[in-house]
Amino acid sequence: MDKKLQKRLALSLVMLFFTVFSTLAQVTTSSMSGVVKDGKGDASIGATVKAVHVPSGTVYSSQTNVDGRFFIANMRTGGPYTLEVSYIGYQPQKFTGINLLLGETYKITATLSSSDKLLNEVVVTAQGSKLNNNKTGASTNVSTEQLTVLPTISRSVTDFTRLTPQANGNGFAGRDGRYNNLQIDG
Repeated sequence: MDKKLQKRLALSLVMLFFTVFSTLAQVTTSSMSGVVKDGKGDASIGATVKAVHVPSGTVYSSQTNVDGRFFIANMRTGGPYTLEVSYIGYQPQKFTGINLLLGETYKITATLSSSDKLLNEVVVTAQGSKLNNNKTGASTNVSTEQLTVLPTISRSVTDFTRLTPQANGNGFAGRDGRYNNLQIDG
């Protein structure tokens, strides 16, 4: 290789090196992760984790997974933050004065203690639906009274299909008119 080509190649590699590292340095947020356990050391699955950035009031929240772990990404840097961990049947645990560093993950472990409060019973009741279960999609019914009162421009059925939000000319819900069902009774 000649010297000009070597210099160009070296300059290109240096530029590539600086470009890669300058793009990696564009982190503008922080994150928080941790583990939530109960008093026995078991994972608290589904515990609620809420972090509040005190100066702005911005709220970040997450729930723990099957291992009792949580992760909250894209948080404002700085602080102070207040972190509250809660779970049904346990006393909530609160952490204050947390400051996040740029591009780093703040790690925390929370151990929840059992609450002395007795939870009330929850009773769920249900009734049968009055809807027709045989229908497979959205529908609009235009009554005889509406047909007599509504204005029509071209005496076409499309004048009345404009009443449904799903209609757009010949099609419904974004589908071609050949795949829709339009029934006229009378």
